[in-house]
Amino acid sequence: MTLDKIYHAAFVLKDVARKTDMIAAPELCNCGNLWLKTENLQVTGSFKLRGAYYKISQLTEEEKRRGVIACSAGNHAQGVALAAQKKGIPALICIPDSAPISKIEATRRFGATVELVPGTYDDAYAHALQLKEERALTFIHPFDDEDVIAGQGTIGLEILDQMPDVEAVIVPIGGGGLISGLAFAIKSLRPQCKVYGVQAANAPSMMKSIQKGKSITLDTVATFADGIAVKHPGDTTFDLVRRYVDGIVSVSEDEIASAILALMERQKLVAEGAGAVSVAAALFDKIDLENKKTVCLLSGGNIDVNILSRVITRGLVNSGRNASLTIALVDKPGQLEGVSHIVSAHGGNVVSVQYDRSDPNMAINTCYLKLALETRDHAQIEEIATALGKAGFTIV
Repeated sequence: MTLDKIYHAAFVLKDVARKTDMIAAPELCNCGNLWLKTENLQVTGSFKLRGAYYKISQLTEEEKRRGVIACSAGNHAQGVALAAQKKGIPALICIPDSAPISKIEATRRFGATVELVPGTYDDAYAHALQLKEERALTFIHPFDDEDVIAGQGTIGLEILDQMPDVEAVIVPIGGGGLISGLAFAIKSLRPQCKVYGVQAANAPSMMKSIQKGKSITLDTVATFADGIAVKHPGDTTFDLVRRYVDGIVSVSEDEIASAILALMERQKLVAEGAGAVSVAAALFDKIDLENKKTVCLLSGGNIDVNILSRVITRGLVNSGRNASLTIALVDKPGQLEGVSHIVSAHGGNVVSVQYDRSDPNMAINTCYLKLALETRDHAQIEEIATALGKAGFTIV
């Protein structure tokens, strides 16, 4: 890897990839001095176009004639498909069958042939390698390739151009292609800037590999952040991460969901799970960012609307905006009115009521009242519960 290669990639990409905006987000976390690099607004909705297009641009005429093959959870697939379409090259993409439908259909719209593979990214990878040999295709690796890494590294050049005095950059990690190129570029030009990686807690392959000092393969990965659900990091990327990245942290599924919700509400930006892990790390104080001018990289925004609906619901629950209360009542007139008055007096909004007198463990003259509430935060939920208790109602 060289800085010249990354600069060359930037030249090749200047008419293909957007120079995405850097947006201030001072209210998003406690550190206050936070900015977002919006690769979720990139062409195809993800940074992956950069590496895929640069790699394909460097193929020989013979390799282009035979066609290309790739494996992906969705974003790399779209990048390869669009790049191949622009170059007039046939493309076959192997995608895990668990990938969001929106990503699969977007890949098809760019003209690629899609083959769904049961399992995870790693299963799609193994199948793609088999087809590569059988059909003499050129394999476009999603992360463990120097041309791909150089393409992703152009984001580092853009960050330094947009914010020359940046002090910390937080980057999602799956296989490591993005953070490898970005960290190499930034550390080569501004070595005092810290570069941190973030993984899903249920898919920490790079973090575990760095801890053990060698690339490892996880038995399983289980995260809705499908773009970073990788069992085994790249060998080239592992070496670059070990040399140029200052630390790696992990975030839970609920923390990722909360970050997606915060981005939508406060910044009007849609990020997929993998794209939001950098913000989750800042939001939940996984990294010491106090008094540091920090950039969080939103790596992608291709989230399936069905997943988004679930994520919003989970985020509302985690932030105390939705709550469920089950109250044991003596079954007599006026009880619901009393409960409603207390909830209303403390600013809560009842959105559903369920009345249950069938539980065999309750007394004959009692019932359960199950309420779904809209609330401001956890403190308000506690206020309502305390007030109900003082009024003689039993919270189950």
